[in-house]
Amino acid sequence: MNSPTDDGLSAPWHGILDSIPQQEPFRFIDEILELSEDHILAAYRFREDADFYRGHFPGNPVTPGVILIETMAQSGVVALGIYNLAKKSSLAEARELVSMFTEAEVEFSHMVKPGQRVLIRGKKIYYRHRKIKAETTLHLEDGTLVCRATLSGFGIRQ
Repeated sequence: MNSPTDDGLSAPWHGILDSIPQQEPFRFIDEILELSEDHILAAYRFREDADFYRGHFPGNPVTPGVILIETMAQSGVVALGIYNLAKKSSLAEARELVSMFTEAEVEFSHMVKPGQRVLIRGKKIYYRHRKIKAETTLHLEDGTLVCRATLSGFGIRQ
């Protein structure tokens, strides 16, 4: 998967990362490790100085569940959706769209502490008419499952 494709989208897929509308400090993807029309594997290290840790919870900070959902959505819906759209049309067209989150079914089983690196896997259930639905998981680096979700969203013109 590290070889260039016919549309110029090649590893490490910088064009995809640059096309994600969420940026620092609210982009929760450091790198894309694998990417195809059917799946994505991405990684992110939660910064110990992230503002949301100040109040969640003082003295024993934990990454909020809504941030974990956002992390999975940015990889499994936004990045995977942009890649699929770019394969069908162009990366320029994908950059004209804003990703709207439409649905989530999530199950949590562990927590993420400040400084921990997570791996996010997304597997496409379907992609059609700029809408994507994906099964996603978020694991700690040691393989511990943190949460799993079925997420969906679509791209709309700005």
